[in-house]
Amino acid sequence: MDDLRPLPHATRIARTSREGVELLREHRDTYIDELWLDHDLGGEDSIMPVVTLLEEAAFSGRPFRIGTVFVHSANPIGAETVVRSLTRWNYRVRRTAA
Repeated sequence: MDDLRPLPHATRIARTSREGVELLREHRDTYIDELWLDHDLGGEDSIMPVVTLLEEAAFSGRPFRIGTVFVHSANPIGAETVVRSLTRWNYRVRRTAA
């Protein structure tokens, strides 16, 4: 999920948080090998609605099945927020360079 960057190995790309939430809901019962998240998605949009969806799923005892979540934001504070939030719910998260 990234508003600008090409993600050459991605099967599906969401450019907004709304598209990201829809995409995750569409694949709710599918194993996701890698999920790439950018914090800032243009204008006032951010990845936080997607993070909230992932947190709520884990809180309810039914986390999304994701191999690794890669956070690749150029926003260090936003990226750290995503990493902390998802790590807290036992998602496997890695911070990568934007």
